[in-house]
Amino acid sequence: MNQYRTDPMSVDEYFQIRENSDALLEYIDGFVYMSPSPSTKHQRISRKLENKFGDFIEGKSCELFHAPYDIELKDEKVKGIKIVIPDISIICDKSGFTDARYVGVPSLIVEILSPSNQSHDLITKLNLYMNYGVKEYWIVNPMLNAVTVYALNDGNMYEQHDMQKSKGEATSRLFEGFRVDIEDVFKN
Repeated sequence: MNQYRTDPMSVDEYFQIRENSDALLEYIDGFVYMSPSPSTKHQRISRKLENKFGDFIEGKSCELFHAPYDIELKDEKVKGIKIVIPDISIICDKSGFTDARYVGVPSLIVEILSPSNQSHDLITKLNLYMNYGVKEYWIVNPMLNAVTVYALNDGNMYEQHDMQKSKGEATSRLFEGFRVDIEDVFKN
């Protein structure tokens, strides 16, 4: 993931840039990162996962949002301003909705890797989501046809709950009974 600008900026500057740009821009503690446009494979994977998760949470108190939708991570224990645009967010605490974005912590986030954003999603966002208390973080790697699921443990640290490559079913710890066939996710 590329930095939009190498020097830090205020959140107000960030919002001004966003108003005049169609680019997918995230704001993390003064620095702005630009997401690449999603590939065809990325979009197919995202649609399949959205459908699977959406069907599973139908009738439950949670709601699914897909990119582009701003999530302003907010937790009293963590300092700084972080505005991210996950590929998929499942939000069960509805108290943080505003007209423009969600302010709070989603229950589950899915990020689909692109060649240019791997380290950002694998390191920066993994630590960010863990520190804010996102209960489950799915990392989908289209280059390896792999899904890795991290879930918060009792010590509020991520531990790998599931990892599937090419075959098998990925499961959720948060949503008991949810499973998705890996071959189906990556099939054209």
